[in-house]
Amino acid sequence: MPAIAQLQTGNDAVGEAIDLKTGPLIRPVKTGERTAGRRNVTNGDSSTTWYAMMIQRYGMTDRTIGKFAILLAAGTVFAASTETRVAPLGVYTAAERRHWAFQPRRDVQPPAFTDAAARAWVRTPIDAFILAGLRNAELSPAPEATRATLIRRVTYGLHGLPPTPAELQAFVDDKSPKAYENLIDKLLDSPRYGEQWARHWLDVVRFAESDGYEYDTHRPDAYRYRDYVISSLQNDKPYNEFLKEQLAGDEIEPRSDTLLVASGFNRLGPLRKNAGNQEVASSRTEVLTEMTNIVGASLLGVTVGCARCHDHKFDPFRQSDYYRMQGYFAQTQSNDVVIATPEEQAKYNAVIDPIESEMRKLRFSMRRASEEEKGKIQVRLEELDEKMPLPLTAYYAVSDNVKEMTPIHLLARGDYRNKGDRVGMRPLGILLPEGEAELPLDTAKPRTKLADWIVDRANPLTARVMVNRIWGYHFGSGIVSTPNDFGRMGTRPTHPELLDWLANQYISGGWTMKPLHRMILLSSAYRQSSQSPSESIASAKDAGNKLLWKWNRRRLEAEELRDSMLAVSGKLNPKPGGPSVMVTIDPELIKDLKRPQYWSATRDKSEHDRRTIYMIYKRNLILPFMQVFDSPDTLLSCARRDQSTHAPQALELMNGELANSLARALAARLLEERKTAAERIDYGFHLAAGRAPNTRERSLAMTYLDDPDPAALTEFALSLLNSNAFLYVN
Repeated sequence: MPAIAQLQTGNDAVGEAIDLKTGPLIRPVKTGERTAGRRNVTNGDSSTTWYAMMIQRYGMTDRTIGKFAILLAAGTVFAASTETRVAPLGVYTAAERRHWAFQPRRDVQPPAFTDAAARAWVRTPIDAFILAGLRNAELSPAPEATRATLIRRVTYGLHGLPPTPAELQAFVDDKSPKAYENLIDKLLDSPRYGEQWARHWLDVVRFAESDGYEYDTHRPDAYRYRDYVISSLQNDKPYNEFLKEQLAGDEIEPRSDTLLVASGFNRLGPLRKNAGNQEVASSRTEVLTEMTNIVGASLLGVTVGCARCHDHKFDPFRQSDYYRMQGYFAQTQSNDVVIATPEEQAKYNAVIDPIESEMRKLRFSMRRASEEEKGKIQVRLEELDEKMPLPLTAYYAVSDNVKEMTPIHLLARGDYRNKGDRVGMRPLGILLPEGEAELPLDTAKPRTKLADWIVDRANPLTARVMVNRIWGYHFGSGIVSTPNDFGRMGTRPTHPELLDWLANQYISGGWTMKPLHRMILLSSAYRQSSQSPSESIASAKDAGNKLLWKWNRRRLEAEELRDSMLAVSGKLNPKPGGPSVMVTIDPELIKDLKRPQYWSATRDKSEHDRRTIYMIYKRNLILPFMQVFDSPDTLLSCARRDQSTHAPQALELMNGELANSLARALAARLLEERKTAAERIDYGFHLAAGRAPNTRERSLAMTYLDDPDPAALTEFALSLLNSNAFLYVN
């Protein structure tokens, strides 16, 4: 940042150096302000107007001022005082503070009913809120789903897998008044629960096992974070502890392996790397951006990342708010805690030391090389980079380093080269009392302080956001249908009182998730059929079923579909945890990778039949089966899976290698476990659809299996895997 700026303007030369240390040459002011002796200068961003302060002793003419404005807009003239000048705290209007999501949660009580019909339907307080909304719209809830439908629905909801025919029959035959309650408890206690709900969380935090971008470097030990999430959810770790461990596990207990792995949350974002002369400042800015944005989207449910380049266009987040949030990560540095043996480390260092030494020399020589020479050097760097082995076994953690702390400035348009006023660290101003001071960047344990604010009982966002996610996964849509955006551009809650009541219950219950699941799943609202006798009337009044006059039928998601095909075919390997599985894929896909040598299919073929959550999630290679069934991009937080139906899905299920190989396995299972065609048809439907075939389905299947061709049973099995009864949950 230059202390002296020499402005040469032809005949209008300033005549002497402008000493920018004497005071701010430019300052932000309110749009439309008139100030004597100053001229409007716009930096190209419509949200900010700057004024050039004209100092009489420099004799600057209008022409000089104009040229100065151009230089300012181009980012070539900076005020040296931005190194020491602190950005003013944001000021928020009463109207901005009135937005529902920024208001404290209300202490609401469930509506009361006196009539017998309502009292019979209201099984949990949730039902009282739902029924009140339905009655206000003059609608009625749908009848209760059948037991066979209910066990399939709740098993998919908690496990992401279908119930076995034995489990289904046992529940249907159980006459105990607590049969459904006992079923829920059993499902919540199963390890399958942790696997299913960890997948939801991994979507939100955009978990992947490679860096992304052009190199997409493999992260072989990233699976440890996945296993941490599964274990935490399975053991019902309180959500406030869960968040604190991820944001600041290394600060809480730097010797805990578990908390070091948890702190890897801060490193889940994509990371740009290259073999050549990398812009360190640019890379650091991207890392800090990723750390900050995910906190807003995943934990607070707001699009604070939109304020990186300028004040948020819709929500009351100033650009200074964004960078003050970023300030909590100023000390945060990557920390690979190597757990390899000394022998492994020595062997590894013997390989990489000469490679890294040569690469350092080449990067240094690139500084003064000609363009032609730079090209040759870059090629050599790429060749050396290809020889680098995979990293040693390690925990991908973070740690604080005050000595390497990054000064945090407002960045014009988010560009690290256009530094403005500096900032400390402070939570979002809209959620603070006016004028609350920021903390200095060198404050001890900064991320712990951020985590404490996020999980504070008074924070109006955190609990609302999480209970809304849980509700959305059970009902197909959240009370707020935009789970990552509780701001003005997001949707308003369909049942705001219910949202606050659930959030209050969540906190008072110790932030544990399983009791909340239990309450939702036991409700009459959840137990409704997906078909209503008053469908046409209800659809006319509430086409989106926002008031929940029935349960929303849903299509299986990519992981659920693959896992279900494995389960019904008898091939599913239930082994939990450990390194991720690489399956055999089309060699043409591997050729497109920057480092194809890293894709090595797991040798043990039984590993290929494990649940999909244990397959590798590589950013630049989404497996075709997963992609066609809407598996999300792992570059950004996925708030809610897309639900699409299109021709490539049918082609994949009819012609794809996975579907056909598992159809053959299902046919072999039917042949081995049942003796007659009629028994095989019934068993196949119970496996795939959770019910017996109807009269027409049984008749068509019997006619088809009369064919002596041995392939007929395989074709029948494939038709089951393509049926709506298998692909949808009612």
